[in-house]
Amino acid sequence: MTVVGVLHPGSMGAAVAAQARFSGAEVLWCPTERGPASRDRAAKYGLATAGSLGELVERADIILSICPPAHAENVAVEVSAHLFTGIYVDANAVAPATMARIYATMSGTKATVVDGSIIGSPPSASKSTRLYLSGPEEALPPVTALFDGTAVQAHTLAGGIGRASALKLSYSSYQKASRVLAAVSYALARDYGVEGELLDIAEGRSTSYLAETAYIPKVAARSWRWGPEMREVASALREAGLPPDLAEASADVMSRWDVVKDSSVGAPQALGYLHEAQSDDVPT
Repeated sequence: MTVVGVLHPGSMGAAVAAQARFSGAEVLWCPTERGPASRDRAAKYGLATAGSLGELVERADIILSICPPAHAENVAVEVSAHLFTGIYVDANAVAPATMARIYATMSGTKATVVDGSIIGSPPSASKSTRLYLSGPEEALPPVTALFDGTAVQAHTLAGGIGRASALKLSYSSYQKASRVLAAVSYALARDYGVEGELLDIAEGRSTSYLAETAYIPKVAARSWRWGPEMREVASALREAGLPPDLAEASADVMSRWDVVKDSSVGAPQALGYLHEAQSDDVPT
C-alpha cells in the first residue's frame, strides 16, 4: 500500500487526499499546530494521524504539499529538515521561480520533486478536479496512479519543473482577476444605481462573470488565499517581462477582504468592503 502524507488538509488538500485514499492509499496528516477545522476535515475524510512531522516524513512514500501559496516554501523547508527520500509534490499556486526555490530547498535531501498544480473546485462525488504534474519522468506515474478512477484527473506535462506552476498561474491570472474585476464593476454600477442595467447587459452575453453576483461573497471569503496567489502571478509575469500590474492590483483589492476570511457575508456587505474607508466605520 502506498503511504501518502498531506500537508496540510485545508478544504482542497483534504478533498484531494481523500481521493488518494479512495484509490487505496493510506493517507497521513500531522495535527501539530493545526486547528479544529483541520482536525474536523481529517476525521471527515478518514485521514490517519502521524504523531509528528518527522513520523509522517519517515512513513510516507509520497508527500503532497497543498497549502496557501504564501506558506509553500516554509513547508518545503520543514520537510527538508527531516531528509525525506520519497516523492515530494508541491501542488501549490506558486510562480515558476518560487517552485525553483522549493526544488533547491529539497535538493539537499534524496527526495524527488514534482511540480504540481490543481485547477478546479475541491473534488467530490459531483465535481472533478484537474491535477497537472511536471518534473522527472520516472516520478510522474506513481503520482498519477494515486488518482486512478477518482475525481482527480491527473495530467502530465513535458518540460520539467516549472511547467505545472506556469499553467496554474496562467489560468489564475485571468480566472481570479476577472472575478475581482467583475465585483469592482458591479460595485461601481451599484453606487450609481445602474446595477440592473449592468446585469441586463451582462446576461445578454454568454458566460459573463458580471452576471454571477451570487459568487461575489465567495470571492470575498477566499481572497485571503487568492491574494498571495496573485502576488505569485505578478512574480511570474515580471519574470517573463510581462506587465504584472493587474495581478498586483488584484492582490491589493483582495486584501480589503481579509476581514471576511472564510466568512459567510452577503453580496452588499462584500461590496461594501471594496470602498476605501472614509472613517473608522466599515461600509456595509
